[in-house]
Amino acid sequence: MPCERKPMRYGHSEGHTEVCFDDSGKFIVTCGNDGDVRIWEGLDDDDPKFITVGEKAYSLALKNNKLVTASSNNTVQIHTFPDGDPDGILTRFTTNATHVTFNSSGSRVAAGSSDFMVKVVEVSDSSQQKTLRGHEAPVLSVTFDPKDDFLASASCDGNVVVWNIKEQSQLISWPLLQKTNDVSNAKSLCRLAWQPGTAKFLAVPVESKVQLYERGSWDHVSTLSDDLLTQLVNVVAWSPCGQFLAAGSVGGSLNVWDVSSKLCVERQKHEKGFTVCGLAWHPSGSQIAYTDTEGCLGLLDGLRTSTSNSTNTASKQAAVTKPAKDYDALFDDDDDDRVMDEGQSDTNSPVKKPIAGDDDDDDDDFLMPATGRVRSRAILDDENSLDTGSLKLGQEKCGDDDDTGSGVVPAAPLVPLRSAYEGPMPTPPQKAFQPGSTPAHLTHRFMMWNSVGIVRDYNDEQDNAIDVEFHDTAVHHAMHLTNTLGHTMADLSQEAVLLACPGTDELASKLQCLHFSSWDTNKEWMVDLPQGEDVRALCLGQGWAAVATSALMIRVFSIGGVQREIFSLPGNVVCMVAHGEQLLIVYHRAPGFDGGQALGVQLLQFGPRKRQLIHGEPLPLSHRSYLSWLGFTAEGTPCYVDSEGVVRMLNRSVGNTWIPVCNTRETCKSKSDSYWVVGIHENPQQLRCIPCKGSRYPPTLPRPAVAILPFKLPLCQTSTEKGQMEEQYCRSLLFSNHFSFLSSSGYEIDEEAQSQSQKDQQELLMKMFALSCKLEREFRCVELAELMTQKVVTLAIRYASRSRRMALAQRLSEIALEKSNQIQEAEPEEEEDYSSVRRPSGSGQSEAAQGRHSSRRYQEEEEEQEEEQTEEEEGQEMETDEASETKKRVNPFAKEGVSPMKTNLMPITKGGRANPFKVLGLGKPSSASGQPRVNNILDNMTTSRKSFPLSGPAGKQNKNTVLKPLAPRPKTKTQSTLLQMSGTKASNKKTQQNTQPTADRQKEPEAPPPASPADNTENKRPKTGFQFWLEENRKSITADNPDLEETDVIKEAMGRFRTLSAEDRLVRDTGRSGGRVPIRGEGHIRDGVLENL
Repeated sequence: MPCERKPMRYGHSEGHTEVCFDDSGKFIVTCGNDGDVRIWEGLDDDDPKFITVGEKAYSLALKNNKLVTASSNNTVQIHTFPDGDPDGILTRFTTNATHVTFNSSGSRVAAGSSDFMVKVVEVSDSSQQKTLRGHEAPVLSVTFDPKDDFLASASCDGNVVVWNIKEQSQLISWPLLQKTNDVSNAKSLCRLAWQPGTAKFLAVPVESKVQLYERGSWDHVSTLSDDLLTQLVNVVAWSPCGQFLAAGSVGGSLNVWDVSSKLCVERQKHEKGFTVCGLAWHPSGSQIAYTDTEGCLGLLDGLRTSTSNSTNTASKQAAVTKPAKDYDALFDDDDDDRVMDEGQSDTNSPVKKPIAGDDDDDDDDFLMPATGRVRSRAILDDENSLDTGSLKLGQEKCGDDDDTGSGVVPAAPLVPLRSAYEGPMPTPPQKAFQPGSTPAHLTHRFMMWNSVGIVRDYNDEQDNAIDVEFHDTAVHHAMHLTNTLGHTMADLSQEAVLLACPGTDELASKLQCLHFSSWDTNKEWMVDLPQGEDVRALCLGQGWAAVATSALMIRVFSIGGVQREIFSLPGNVVCMVAHGEQLLIVYHRAPGFDGGQALGVQLLQFGPRKRQLIHGEPLPLSHRSYLSWLGFTAEGTPCYVDSEGVVRMLNRSVGNTWIPVCNTRETCKSKSDSYWVVGIHENPQQLRCIPCKGSRYPPTLPRPAVAILPFKLPLCQTSTEKGQMEEQYCRSLLFSNHFSFLSSSGYEIDEEAQSQSQKDQQELLMKMFALSCKLEREFRCVELAELMTQKVVTLAIRYASRSRRMALAQRLSEIALEKSNQIQEAEPEEEEDYSSVRRPSGSGQSEAAQGRHSSRRYQEEEEEQEEEQTEEEEGQEMETDEASETKKRVNPFAKEGVSPMKTNLMPITKGGRANPFKVLGLGKPSSASGQPRVNNILDNMTTSRKSFPLSGPAGKQNKNTVLKPLAPRPKTKTQSTLLQMSGTKASNKKTQQNTQPTADRQKEPEAPPPASPADNTENKRPKTGFQFWLEENRKSITADNPDLEETDVIKEAMGRFRTLSAEDRLVRDTGRSGGRVPIRGEGHIRDGVLENL
């Protein structure tokens, strides 16, 4: 009897849970410790209907569309099924009822209680009751004799009693159980079960076995056991045909016995080992539903109880009529007694299908399981031996049983084998839904929850109303609307509330809008859709509303009610959302297969220039999942969530692709838990959602709390330092794409946030560069440098030089020079492209200002090393001060020359993470707090920007000096860039009587008049020890090597300077107070940098 154990799902809160099927087998009905009765259309039903029967529900029974429950209010209630309407109270007890059951005809109900009594009540007339007294402890279970003559009950007093219902007397009592004082303390529930049909046996679970007692004689005639079953049996249930008996134990074991042969034909184990407390057979005998003490529901599927004996009988007949040479049929008797089977038989999936073979070879015609694997060929090759799957589906229902409880079904005639479709089956299409809403059948539900507010619907016996609540009461006060039209869909914006109701046979589907931001007195309008056309989805944009209908059309209205646009969709709409001028539509583009949905997406923009941004491309979903939420971020980027909890966001920079940014399942504690998304923000990076325990949506009361989940891209090896920085960098790029989209669409952007985002990205690139250097991955370093800005490449060059990676520094210098040229060439284009997001430059901007702008980037490079020395003396900038600095920065797309920054901003010291690129002097004073000096990696970028432009003639001289290396030279690019970094810096700081022998210095214009004393004082830079040493020894170096260029002179000087001892490196700073300035060598700098990293 092969079967498949389905994964369990959350059904009720922790505690005792029971289960049963309805008469047709269409519904699974459960009750639990939360007081609810849930009606499931299948194990995969994520939206079961529920009926609240009390604070707790202890037991239930279902027959003839009558649902009887035992609840914590000491009553046995009856409800209609499946509507769930209350139909009265059958009986009452002084304490809680513990178990209820129907008789075979559904005319009577038996109930046991903790007050030691058992009552038998007529369903049609609850006044006709019979009370059975005799137990001395709470009653555990009751069961009717199928012939309605007797009733059996088990009690905590340790006795199992058989009653004569008519005489209300005990026939026999067996002391089989351990005594306890309450049901909650009982080690076993001892759920009794009488064999249906013949009513020959009464099954009683006793310890780890099931004892069978014969009706009439009341003798113990048999015991069903299994060597692998060691825990107490808790509950037993007969198959509808009475041939098999299923048992669930305290340890989670599930066993099925063939009563006639006393063999265990099926063994299964609870996936977590919890106690099985409820058990029910499907009316067809193909499934067993079970529940545990944690409130979860499970299912065993694919049981073939009805055809087992048919197979045995047919096999025996075939063994007699078949010639003796065919011996395989003789072994078919053992086939159905196997515990395991290769193929899974599932009544809900395609049954074992005949495969077309060669007509001339009968051996090729055989049956194949739905899994595609062939069962034992020795069995299937025999044409007279019938496998379970070869019988007609109509024989799966149990036939009439004889006194032995087993029926014989004639062998099915063999039919010619034909080919069958074996491909994937189409998936039922997902129904249309409104993002941010809960299911429409709930009496209290959310019609919409978004970033503006909440729309609730209350539809009960007392009232049918809609409440609108705004997160920001400054938008509008809360509203209470009477839902006379029966609206089922809603959307909410800062301008209006949009409602829609489905049509009926008499009334058309209506669209109602409450334009509360209107300045006139008429704030409401309504539109009737054409007859037969219903609203499927709706949304509100900025100044417009859109409606998707059942006629595969999108209708666009202005916010005042004017019909603006109408167009058709390629398929049935699934959902639709809007943000500003954008409209995002998801629809069915084709049938889905293998459990998946084939969805398409369109993105339209209703601005001054209407356009379609996404043209019906497929919407990627997780395997075998469906769409559960669709929306925009607060910044206007489309995103969605599927049923597997994967959040995806549109990446506009890579051809409108979708990137997974979060998986909410990773933070769920249980498989049945989920997160209900209500909003997404890119700045700050936040996923706002509501945790739902055991459900996919939250209740309206009490008001659920919103949680915030972080984003994480599913990159490889995110547990390593390299993977973490790569994930942060990629995520920062993705979440900053909205800046360019908003600016191109004419919106104002947060320049401060954009600058901070760019700075964070460059900082991460520099960290990855340092890590790659440490790992000796120089090619990777060059790849990272390609992503850096020209200014950060300069820092990378310095780092590579201090790490003595000269080949890497040379390649980086080429990249820096190339980026500098690209910046100069792209400046006119940038001014035109980004004019919409920067401040107007004005018509009076002169060519001199343009020149200052073009030279400023090189001025920054030249002064980087000098600024480091200044920052050593004056302290480091605080990280918290960076925010105030960015407020003063201009838009990165605007020209710096237009809005110069002040040059006398002083950095502020702060203790924190050390800057690996800072050169620390041995004799420099520490900060006031005594903490070691630290700094952010990219502080030089900020400081250099603040130190320009220089005023007066000194600024002109610096401009001319920096622009000089851009002239074509026969030397390499590397030499030019190194000259920018070091050579020009040293030459600018020398006095005018120290002339340069190189051709470049000779071509410079004459020095302008000196700047004012105030400017000299403000812009004066301290000289480094190496500069003093170079001034004193330049003549000797040029004398020894008269043919050297300026760059080679500096390299030779650096080589000699490194060979000096620490004492020899001490030079006198005559430009300062005459004290000694200790200077640290380059080797120590490199070690310090690596140590800080």
